Amino acid sequence: MEAGAPGWWLAYAAYAALLAGTAAERVVELVVSTRNARWAFARGGVEAGQGHFPPMVALHTGLIVACALEPLLAGRPFITTLSVPAAVLALACQGLRWWCIGSLGHRWNTRIVVVPGLPLVRRGPYRFLPHPNYVVVAVEGVVLPLAGTAWLTALVFTVLNAVLLLGFRIPAEERALRAAAAR
Repeated sequence: MEAGAPGWWLAYAAYAALLAGTAAERVVELVVSTRNARWAFARGGVEAGQGHFPPMVALHTGLIVACALEPLLAGRPFITTLSVPAAVLALACQGLRWWCIGSLGHRWNTRIVVVPGLPLVRRGPYRFLPHPNYVVVAVEGVVLPLAGTAWLTALVFTVLNAVLLLGFRIPAEERALRAAAAR
């Protein structure tokens, strides 16, 4: 469906609703994260990796904004055979994300606040992967933009997210978990 056509605007409105829902979900995450971080700090939790948190927030905020702008500014067509499956996968990512959050319970937060002495969680998706939420983020970073045929956003987010996650976030989290287990 070509950019600017009457059907295009309807598709863009549906995509904008998906993006708005994703943004609202992020706000709910921050509320849950703040509550859980308070819980962790009250139990002697220690925060690690503070330096990479602001860039991570900027990257995730930028993802939503770029997803909204790229189809408009670049005149991207909506390709139904791409947009619909990508949107379904983006919605599925939300379910998987909340499975991760629910499995960690009070221990989940968007920062790396770890309570010393607690064993690693081995339930839910953590039975299969050490960092399933990061897999969800990586998949979402591809499918959310592609739902709006924002392929440039998908590419840029994927590269920057890989650098941030693989270079900083996961190693900082692993160090924090090892240090907490040693206490």
